[in-house]
Amino acid sequence: MQNQVSDILRFVFLGNTVQQYLIFMGIMLSGFLFKTVVSGLLSTILFKGIIKRINQEVTNEEFKRLLVTPLEVLAFLVFLYVAFEQLNYPPQLGLPGKEELGLKRVLQRIYSIFLICSLTWVTMRLVDFFGMMFSKRAAKTLSKLDDQLVPFFVDFTKVIIVIIGFFVILGAVFKVNVAGMVAGLGVGGLAIAFAAKESLENLLASFTIFLDHPFVVGDLVQVGEITGTVEKIGFRSTRIRTLEKSYVTLPNKSMIDKPLDNLTLRTFRRVKFDIMLTYGTTSEQLKAIVADIQHFIDNYPRTNQEGRVRFMNLSPHAKEIMVLYFIDTVDWDEYINIKEEINYQIVGMVEKHGAEFAHPTQTLYVKQNG
Repeated sequence: MQNQVSDILRFVFLGNTVQQYLIFMGIMLSGFLFKTVVSGLLSTILFKGIIKRINQEVTNEEFKRLLVTPLEVLAFLVFLYVAFEQLNYPPQLGLPGKEELGLKRVLQRIYSIFLICSLTWVTMRLVDFFGMMFSKRAAKTLSKLDDQLVPFFVDFTKVIIVIIGFFVILGAVFKVNVAGMVAGLGVGGLAIAFAAKESLENLLASFTIFLDHPFVVGDLVQVGEITGTVEKIGFRSTRIRTLEKSYVTLPNKSMIDKPLDNLTLRTFRRVKFDIMLTYGTTSEQLKAIVADIQHFIDNYPRTNQEGRVRFMNLSPHAKEIMVLYFIDTVDWDEYINIKEEINYQIVGMVEKHGAEFAHPTQTLYVKQNG
């Protein structure tokens, strides 16, 4: 029985023994089953050995959540390499060597590309981790500048890493002279720069935002018809959470080219509307209502002394009183609460003096036959 098993294991098929195929499948199965365990172990070793010494803000679980997936891919690629090293290419196929153009060379280059991409992925996740760490530190400071600088440099660093990874693939896999290629771009480089004109403009606009500080993360801004809170300033775009809670991404170039109103920097919020009273309202009633509203606004603790209440207009259907005042707040919820309270007081004053609110009316003339 033992001799039969040995004979089966030594049986050669397509240039490899059955034993080699079993070892290959065992390594592949181990890689598939244990890639999560290996990636978790690697992330724990990396966190405890290096990261924990410089980090007090981000937990090991957060670190693993960032790195487990790319490390799984990297671990599986290592298992894949070890597994295929157990096999020989069938000699009867007459395949050329790795240095010649053929299947071996193509497979080797494909594997190298995946390996470099996975290493690049791991590096980018490490950058995300450090970005998370510095973001938590920045959140503890009073300045908002560091809150927007951290995501900007995280995005910028990741772009640099991707570019480096691309050039490594060109140089290591395709044996391209990267230094000579960059030096000899010439007209081609000019064409690429022209094609990337918009991206370069957005990048320069992001530096303008950081230098001039027209707004920072957390500010309520209005750009064109879009009003919302700035949540992130990247190297290419700015993300705004609108009042309707939608998420809008605007190119940085648009943030500096269009008129931008930083609503957070306002010292007061302006309120202006008209009170329309019926034509049955007497002059005495109008004067009393105007005086009462003016006195209330002047003495209200959350409005400034620049309020104006005037009998402004005689429209076809109403006598109109203009009400203009400023509320001492920039918070939206507080603003609408104060405005509601003042509106209740105004309605009470109109009712106290026996006046009525007007509404648009329409007279319909009906022509009768006969």
